[in-house]
Amino acid sequence: MGADIVLALLGVLFVMILLGIHIGISLGLIAGLGVYLILGNAQAALSIISSAAYDAVRNQVFAVIPLFVLMGDIVAKSGAATDLYRLCDRGLSRLPGRLSVATVAGNAVFAAVTGVSVASAATFSRVAYPEMRRFGYDKRYALGAVAGSACLGMLIPPSILLIVWGILTEMSVGALFVAGVIPGLLLAFLFAAYSVIRAIRDPEVAPSIKVDVSDEETPAERRAELFGGFGILALISLVIGGVWGGLFTPTEASAFGVIGALILGIAKGMRGPQLLQAIYDAGKTTAPIIFLLITASMYSRLLASGGIVNIIQDFFVDLGFSPFMLVLVIAIIWLLLGMLIDSVSIILLTVPIFVPLVMNTGFDPLAFAIFAILVIEAGLLTPPFGLLVYTVKGSVPDPDVTLKDIFIGSIPYLILILVVAALIWAFPSLASWLPAQI
Repeated sequence: MGADIVLALLGVLFVMILLGIHIGISLGLIAGLGVYLILGNAQAALSIISSAAYDAVRNQVFAVIPLFVLMGDIVAKSGAATDLYRLCDRGLSRLPGRLSVATVAGNAVFAAVTGVSVASAATFSRVAYPEMRRFGYDKRYALGAVAGSACLGMLIPPSILLIVWGILTEMSVGALFVAGVIPGLLLAFLFAAYSVIRAIRDPEVAPSIKVDVSDEETPAERRAELFGGFGILALISLVIGGVWGGLFTPTEASAFGVIGALILGIAKGMRGPQLLQAIYDAGKTTAPIIFLLITASMYSRLLASGGIVNIIQDFFVDLGFSPFMLVLVIAIIWLLLGMLIDSVSIILLTVPIFVPLVMNTGFDPLAFAIFAILVIEAGLLTPPFGLLVYTVKGSVPDPDVTLKDIFIGSIPYLILILVVAALIWAFPSLASWLPAQI
C-alpha cells in the first residue's frame, strides 16, 4: 500500500514540476502528504517530516555551501577573475584561438574557487566575450567557449553539485572533491583542444591576433594583474591543498577560503559596500539550495517509508536489465530531465532512488558520482532549459546575441562532456584512482 501511494505521488510530483510549481515546494508538499497517507496520522506525519528537516539543517556539512559560494562571489567581484583571464591570454599567446583557450583555462582555475557554473558563466560573459569579439572572433564560437567552459564549475572542486551529492548519499565530500580533479582537467583539456583545432581548421572563427593586449597596459596594471591572478592560485592551493593534505575538513577549508578571499578582495580594493553586496548575492544563491536540500530530506524520508527503492529495484531486475543497460537508462532520464529542470533539482529528485540501484551492481561509488555529475551537467547546455545558456544571454553586453547562437555554439562542448562521461563509465579508475592515493 505504501509503495502504491508513493508511486502515485511521484507522478503528481512531476506534474507539479511541469506546471511550474517550485521544486522545493513540490517536494515538501508531496513528502508531507505521502507520509500522512502512509501512516494515517497527521501528528505522526508532522513529527517524521519535521525531524527529517531538523536533521538536515543541523548537518555541519551544510555550512560548506554558503561559505564556498561566498568565497567565489568575493573573488568574482574583486576583479581577480579578469586578472586571471588576461594572464592566461598572455601565457597562451602562440596558440590558435588563444582567447577561447584562455577562456577555458580561466574557467578551469576560476571553477576551483567558485564551485558554481552560473557564477563562471556570468563573469566570463562580461570579461572574455567582449575581448573575443573585439578581435573578430565568430560570435557563436565565442559564446560556446564561455557557456561550455563554465560547466567546469560543476566538476572541478569545490563543486556545489559534489557537495549536494555528498550530503544526500552520506559520502565523503573530500573524496568527491579529489575524484573530480582528473575528469575535470581532462574535460578542460578537451575543451581547449577543440578550441585550437577549430581555429586551425577554420581560421575565420578565430583570426590571428597581431596586437598584444599587454602593450596597452601600464606596469602598475600588469602588477595588479599578477597579484590578482596569482592570488586566486594561492587561494586554490589553500583550500584544495588543505583538503588533500588532511589539514582541513571541507567545512574548515571553506571557512579558510572565505578568509583568504576577504584578504584578496580587500587587497584588490574592495570595501564595505562591495563586500556587503557579495554577502547578499551569496545569500541569494545559497538560500534556494538549502531550502531544496531540506525538502529533499523530507522527500527521502517518504521514499524510505514507502519502500519505493526496493520496488523500483525489483522492477529493473524483472526486466532483466544488465548493469550497462541500467546505467544507460538512468543517464537518458537525466538528460531528459536536464531539458526541464536545473541540476540541483535533478540530483535531489533522482539520487535517493538511483544510487541504491546502481550500488547493487558493484559500480564504484566515486566513479558513478562523477559520471552522474557530468551527465547532469550536460543538462546545463540542453534546450529548452539550459541554465547556463540563459545566464550567458542575460550577462553578455551584446543585445544582438540570441539563445539560438548560444545553444549552437555550445553543442561541441555538450558532446565533449558526454564523451568524458562515457570514459568514466568505461574506465571508473579515472575518478577513483586519485582518492585511493590520498
